[in-house]
Amino acid sequence: MKRTVDLFLVGVFAAFAAMNLNDPDPIPWILAYLAVAVLFGLSAFDRADRRVSGWLTVALAVWMLTMTPGVLSWVRAGMPSIAATMQAEEPHIEVMREFLGLLIAVLALVALTWRTPKDARLS
Repeated sequence: MKRTVDLFLVGVFAAFAAMNLNDPDPIPWILAYLAVAVLFGLSAFDRADRRVSGWLTVALAVWMLTMTPGVLSWVRAGMPSIAATMQAEEPHIEVMREFLGLLIAVLALVALTWRTPKDARLS
């Protein structure tokens, strides 16, 4: 079951990376999502490293927190829809989509880090 979930998440985060190919700033997003996919791929084959997933969790969480002003602006604006159109016509749409994508990645990495044994190391 663990392997199935891990491989499913590889697909999810690889799809997230692919969706960012047409983003105005694709490189950091593609690298971030592919890194998460790779870590779940390693976990699927019992090759997880708790240190690596932990550090990536921290890095993505810090990046996500830098978007807090945009999230607060969206809340102050009455939380308008971010899914009405595929085009990010308003600045809050892009910020909220990026924030939520990072939140999903961070939560997945927290779970991965938590369930990986403390002595698990890449060799």
